[in-house]
Amino acid sequence: MILSLIAEATECDFKSELERKKPVSWLKSVSAFANGIGGTLFFGVGNDCHIIGLADAQSDAEFISSKIKERITPYPDFVLTPHSEGGKDILTLIVKAGRTAPYYYSADGTKRAYVRIGNESVPAPDHILNELILKGSNRTFDSIVTSYRKEDYSFTLLEATYRQRARLRFEPTDYLSFGLVNEDGFLTRAGSLLADQHIVYNSRLFCTRWNGLDKGSIFDDALDDKEYAGNLIYLLNSGCDFVKNNTKVRFTKEAIERIDKPDYAERAVTETLVNALIHRDHLIMGSEIHIDIYDDHLEISSPGGMYSGKMIQEQNIERLQSERRNPVIADLFHRMKYMERRGSGLRKIIAETRKLPGYSDSFLPVFFSSASSFTVALKNVNYIGKQTVAQDADFRMNLGFNLGINETQRNILRMLADVPTVTTQTIADSLGVTRRNVENYISKLKMAGIVERKGARKNGHWIVKYEKDK
Repeated sequence: MILSLIAEATECDFKSELERKKPVSWLKSVSAFANGIGGTLFFGVGNDCHIIGLADAQSDAEFISSKIKERITPYPDFVLTPHSEGGKDILTLIVKAGRTAPYYYSADGTKRAYVRIGNESVPAPDHILNELILKGSNRTFDSIVTSYRKEDYSFTLLEATYRQRARLRFEPTDYLSFGLVNEDGFLTRAGSLLADQHIVYNSRLFCTRWNGLDKGSIFDDALDDKEYAGNLIYLLNSGCDFVKNNTKVRFTKEAIERIDKPDYAERAVTETLVNALIHRDHLIMGSEIHIDIYDDHLEISSPGGMYSGKMIQEQNIERLQSERRNPVIADLFHRMKYMERRGSGLRKIIAETRKLPGYSDSFLPVFFSSASSFTVALKNVNYIGKQTVAQDADFRMNLGFNLGINETQRNILRMLADVPTVTTQTIADSLGVTRRNVENYISKLKMAGIVERKGARKNGHWIVKYEKDK
């Protein structure tokens, strides 16, 4: 039972023994799990999932409980359970996602909050720490009141767009009821992002049409580039226009009609850009949304990962629940019929893409998130080209995800594709690297949604995921 649990857990940390002299080595994971979506620590289990066992599980359990009480503040919700496997004792420490974040490790004159990034617990960057503080106080960025008075700014584009799309007049009382101002007439962050004037410096959109399949020099390899700054509606309109001006609509003539064949579904592009504008993290200073168009695909990337702390590539899109980083803005965009409030935006992107003439499953949109970014890649259904296993892997790994792809990882990918039952030790021996390095590389490939493990450790096999041209 424990082996099965370890093999399937995504948010987990293995400790071959309980570190008593430097408990921060595992307490930082307690902080990270409480600040994120929760997770499990396994004591008495090696990094290769091999059960080592604990010499005195009872004493270790008491030490774990006491150190959590002493050094993690506020006190997290956790469950500590002993298990026995093959005559060896281990402890599982299940830490639940906290509601009063941030959870700090506090000892030795230091106070630090940790977060989980991949399979590591690292100190929370400033923007994530600020978001944790907002969560812990039950607030969101877009609801924070600014020092800007509404009477000093205009909202012509917002009111005109609302009238056009909602078929309603934007009344003066709506500013307060929609959360754009407070009772004293000061703009909230949401209000400042919808004013005609450019108040929020980070409210920017960088667009580039690259010449070829990869990025290059903006001066030598860009066919077109634009930078936009202003309110969210202006950025949305400008981004959609840029994509329209830098993509094509081909057509074929049938017996009685002409069938248009656009490179991308217009509604999918709009939905992707709306998603980026609404859910972006404005706490990441100096950041902006990017639209990058290549010959074979386009990417829309926004600052900030999923608000829940999960990774989109590990989720079932069909069952994904809506979690909004900026609910005030999301509610207003829903009223203007730009989006729905049921978490169906990503499904809409897929559905609209599937309607395109010439679509096959090889053109399925790709979603990827990290702790600091969210990227959607839409593939050009009119692009003519074949993709091999390695080429499609490179496509996924090079979507600006900063996963540290290198030649070793590409070689590992090829070996997994050629011999699905190959062991990590065999790969390590063949490439002249350590088994631990191979396991870390494969972990990144799994996170990227490129490979998947089926079956048990001894008699299972690897599946390399890629799209075949049909």
